[in-house]
Amino acid sequence: MTQQESSTFSTDDAGRILDRLAGLEKVITPEQIKQALQATNRVNPRSCKLTHEVMLWVVLAMGLFTDLPIRSVFKFSRFMRKEEPSPPRSSLCEARQRLGVEPVKYLHELVVRGLATPDTPGAFWRGLRWVGIDSSVYDAPDSPANAAAFERASGGRGQGAFPQVRKASLVELGTHIELCIEIGGWQDCEQDLARKLWDRLPKDSLLLEDRGFFSYQDWKKLDERGQKMLVRVKSNLILEPFQSLSDGSYLAKIYPNSYDRTKDRNGIVVRVIAYVIDDPQRVGHQEEHRFITNLLDETAYPAMELIEGYHERWEHEMVYDEQKTHQDPPRAEKPANLRSETPEGVKQEMYALSLAHYVVRALMAESARQENLDVDRLSFLGCFHILQCRLPECKNPTAQTLQGWYECLLWEMRQEITEPRRNRINPRVIKRKMSKWNKKKPEHRNLPPLKKTFVESVVITI
Repeated sequence: MTQQESSTFSTDDAGRILDRLAGLEKVITPEQIKQALQATNRVNPRSCKLTHEVMLWVVLAMGLFTDLPIRSVFKFSRFMRKEEPSPPRSSLCEARQRLGVEPVKYLHELVVRGLATPDTPGAFWRGLRWVGIDSSVYDAPDSPANAAAFERASGGRGQGAFPQVRKASLVELGTHIELCIEIGGWQDCEQDLARKLWDRLPKDSLLLEDRGFFSYQDWKKLDERGQKMLVRVKSNLILEPFQSLSDGSYLAKIYPNSYDRTKDRNGIVVRVIAYVIDDPQRVGHQEEHRFITNLLDETAYPAMELIEGYHERWEHEMVYDEQKTHQDPPRAEKPANLRSETPEGVKQEMYALSLAHYVVRALMAESARQENLDVDRLSFLGCFHILQCRLPECKNPTAQTLQGWYECLLWEMRQEITEPRRNRINPRVIKRKMSKWNKKKPEHRNLPPLKKTFVESVVITI
C-alpha cells in the first residue's frame, strides 16, 4: 500500500503503510486501489492516520484473515514499529464505516476478470467457456439494522434465527473465479438478482443454470442476446417432441403459458436432452433428468457430452463451499456466516470476501497454468493457508525481490496437488434435524437491561 499525502503513518522504503500486504500487489495494484477511491469520491480532505486508502487495504485483508478481529487484521498487515501503536478498534470501525461499500464494489468490478483461455484444462468445451449463475444464503449477525434490511426466513416454526443475506454470482467454472455478484436480502428472489448479472456474461460463454432459474421470459431475453444456454428444467414443464435427433435428444417448443401452447403461438424451439440413471447407488436413481439448450445441432454438440458437461455446474457449489466453509468458516465466537452488524458493513464484507477469494484463485490459476495443470487438482484450502503464511515474508520488496517471492509462492502452491476426484456419491441427508431446546422468538431478542442485581433479586424461602 503506497502512501497518500494525507496519511500520517510512517512507511517502508517503497512508501507502503500496510507493508506486510505487499505481495497482494501481484493481483491488486496500488493504482487500481487509487482508481477505485477516486471514482467513488473517497479522497481525504485533511491529514489523518486511517485514510480511505489505508482502510480499503484493511478491508481487503479482512477477507483473507477472517479469523482475526479488525485490530488484529491491522497489526497483521503492518510490520511492528517502536512507539507507533496500532489504532484502537473503535477508530478502525469508524474509518471502515466512512469508507463505505462503494469503493470495494468498484474495485471488485475493476479487478475481477475471467482468467481461463481455450488452453485452460476443463474451462472450455468446443470453443465455449463454462459459466454458471447460482445463489447462496448467508446468516448475518442478529442486529436490529440487519434484520430490518435483510429480513429473516419464516416458516411453520416462526422466524429464522438470523437475518438472511442472499448473494447471486456469475462464476467462471473452470477457474472458480466469481466474476460478479449481486447482494440482496431474504425478500429478494434469486431470479431477480441473477438478471442483474446478465450484462457481465462473456460473449463466448455457455451458461449453466439449475431448474430454479428457468422461465420462458428469461430464456427468450437471453436467447435474443445470442447467449448459449444449458439449463435443467422441472419435471412438470411440458415439452412435446416434434423432431427426434440422431443422438437421442429431440426438438420441442417452450411457451409463455398453456393458452399459447394450445394455439401454438409464441413458441421457442429448444433441444431437449432427457436421461435416467440406472445405478441404484446413485441419488436420483430412475428419475428422469431433463435439460434444454439452444445448441440445436446434435452433431456439433453431442447430447452425451452436454450431459457430462452439465456437471461442471457443481463447481459453482464448490465456490460457495470454499468461501463459507474454508475461507470464512463459522466459529464459536462467530455463530453467523458474517461479522458485520450493519447492512452497509455486510455488503462491504461480502465484496471483500469475494475479492480475497479472487486473489487466491488468481494465484492458483497462474500456478496451475505454468505446469499446464487443471486448477481443480490444487487444494483451495492448502493454497489459501500458503498465502496467509507467506504474505508477511514479502518484506521491503523491490520489483526484483517481489517477483522472486511471487515465483516461490506459485511453486509452493503447485505442491498442494490433490488426487483426482473419486467416483463418489453424497446422499442429501443431515444428521441432526431438530434441537430439543425451545425456539428463540422475537420476544427473546433485545431484552431491556436488568433493574436489580442478582443479590437484590434473591428471596430466601422457608
